[in-house]
Amino acid sequence: MKSNTAAITSRFPFTSHEERSYAAPSLDHKTGFLFAKRAMDLAFAILTFPFLVALSFLLAIANPFLNPGPVFFRQERMGRDGRPFVMWKFRTMTDNGTALRAADAPLDEDRITPLGRLLRRTKLDELPNILNVLKGDMSLVGPRPDAFAHATEYLVRVPHYGKRFTVRPGITGLAQVRGGYADNPRAVQRKARYDVFYIRNRNLRLEMYVISLTFGVIFSGFGQR
Repeated sequence: MKSNTAAITSRFPFTSHEERSYAAPSLDHKTGFLFAKRAMDLAFAILTFPFLVALSFLLAIANPFLNPGPVFFRQERMGRDGRPFVMWKFRTMTDNGTALRAADAPLDEDRITPLGRLLRRTKLDELPNILNVLKGDMSLVGPRPDAFAHATEYLVRVPHYGKRFTVRPGITGLAQVRGGYADNPRAVQRKARYDVFYIRNRNLRLEMYVISLTFGVIFSGFGQR
């Protein structure tokens, strides 16, 4: 019988040689990897912070005409070790009060504003996530955090989902660049498999692989919602 790792790995578009190159770092290199990963996170957040300020200013001017309402959207998400944190994004949808869609419900696409659709297509709506990176709640690469209430349901219903919380969640991740948007039970299961693969095999080469594919996602609109 195949091991869990083999079963997960067999679902990914890597050759056998590439799979070996993404092998998990040894214990001797784990500390160095985590230090380098956090350094990359902070460097990215600091370098992009001026762009966040400038874009926030532009959106404050444009929102009354194209996206009426607050510039930012904040939502409680589930982070490392299952702890809640407030994630920051640019708002892309009309306000529906405090209502949260059901975990299995499709995205309310009719609520996405014209400006919001542009922000989503270019992934610029996620740029305020760098505030969470600076705080230490998130990383540049990692499992994408779900709404806390949704994650609570998935923990019970989705195999391997709980393993996502052994690391910091990410702005981008292997599940996002290879699996697309997850808005149904099967897609969430697929996302969990990608996340488990990433967690078991993460190293700097895999980080660079995800980051490079993220640019392709931005320009192609893959997984856009």
